[in-house]
Amino acid sequence: MGTAAMLRAAGVGIGDEVVVPAFGNIEVAEAVALAGAMPVFADIDPVTYCLDPAAVAAAVGPRTAAVVAIHRFGRTADLERLHELGQRHGLLVLQEGEPAPYDEIARRRQRAAYLDARLRGVRTPDGGDGHTYGQYVVRVLGNGRPDRDAFARALRGRGVDCRVPVKTPVHRLPEFRRCVTLPETERAADETLALPVDGSLTKRDMQRIVSACNALGGLLQAAL
Repeated sequence: MGTAAMLRAAGVGIGDEVVVPAFGNIEVAEAVALAGAMPVFADIDPVTYCLDPAAVAAAVGPRTAAVVAIHRFGRTADLERLHELGQRHGLLVLQEGEPAPYDEIARRRQRAAYLDARLRGVRTPDGGDGHTYGQYVVRVLGNGRPDRDAFARALRGRGVDCRVPVKTPVHRLPEFRRCVTLPETERAADETLALPVDGSLTKRDMQRIVSACNALGGLLQAAL
């Protein structure tokens, strides 16, 4: 059952608000709107990239009926605190995002450990809390030489298939534009870059990623 159907089944609809992250796919906000409710955007935790429970608490109002938490990049949202918040305010708490098969997770963790130990000039992901590395997301903090987008273009020019995971936060898109300040969301959208970490990557592939990143990352040392 999709998010819109689950919201409708729980009686969430016209006149209700649903707290969602703006860092991620637009589909969640669209599902809330499809159910007839209004998406309200809350900020993320800068380590997990999932909803920050404190930000969710601040976004809860008299019309809030539900929260939709998204597990992001292989890190899980803080469901314990979100469920506690839901119980206090009588909110439905939904979650989206499924882990990869165990064998693939093990291979990704191996490759992530390799990158963790060797990458320079970028901020590697925090591997705590059972990270499954659905994506290996680094921060390119930059100091003008180069910024994240220039860094990504240069990596692709060296044969590394990297991608920007979230180009524009949902609250900045025309369909859902809101006058709300989400500093961690906006910073993550500006700085994050997903590097390859698939279990099929060979050691030579991993060496190429490290070599390409470190050749460019040396330019960013002053920013770290």
